[in-house]
Amino acid sequence: MREWKTFLIPYEQAVEELKVKFRSIRTECRRKNEYSPVEFVTGRVKEISSILEKANKFDISLDRIEYEIEDIAGIRVMCQFVDDVERVVSLMRQRNDMQIIYEKDYVTNVKSSGYRSYHVIIRYPVNMTEGTKEILAEFQIRTLAMNFWATIEHSLNYKYKHDIPKEIKYKLKSAADAAFNLDNLMLEIKDEIKDAQKLFEIKSNIVSTIMDNILTLSSIGKSAESLRYQSQLNKLIEEGEVFEFNKLLRATEKTLDIYK
Repeated sequence: MREWKTFLIPYEQAVEELKVKFRSIRTECRRKNEYSPVEFVTGRVKEISSILEKANKFDISLDRIEYEIEDIAGIRVMCQFVDDVERVVSLMRQRNDMQIIYEKDYVTNVKSSGYRSYHVIIRYPVNMTEGTKEILAEFQIRTLAMNFWATIEHSLNYKYKHDIPKEIKYKLKSAADAAFNLDNLMLEIKDEIKDAQKLFEIKSNIVSTIMDNILTLSSIGKSAESLRYQSQLNKLIEEGEVFEFNKLLRATEKTLDIYK
């Protein structure tokens, strides 16, 4: 067990590093007021029992596990829209901190079960105390709808030991097709959705700045002004337009300037 824990250390480190790196794509895009193809990122290291089960299934010897089992370290990148999947893959191809070994496109070449996802196998260098250790890792890039379906299928495969009854398989396939149709419909109104999300973020940022100004006024003893602006903000929260929030923001800034 101690040897297994030591063996898994670079994989655990790789998962943490890769999660941070791909989450930073979303953070960077937000700071630039740009749309991010990354919605959220998760990761995991395969359980020892699952590693041994896979090695046994494919007749992989213990001394070949790190070279032949590609998904001991797994990263999942979720996207809002189908075309974001290709954008994420394109970003991966441009990176110089990992080497892509190969890609498997199950979005275009959907599996017979209905499974859709884009898989990328990479070689990733991990800096350990004793030097650099290169490990294999698997990326799964998919939409939220694809991920919902895949999670359900995984649970059913576990329950039925990969022998799902035919009637359930049929319903699963129908559900996969429905999920993909939903993805395509969302793609048709992508621009509208992006505009709405951007508007929401703009309002949120303005409200945050107004709240900071109100708190500053309160902290310097200007309670009357603070309460007045808080009351005005409360009225705008539900249905206020961006120009109204901007007007209130300028008012709080002007008042702060007077007392500075």
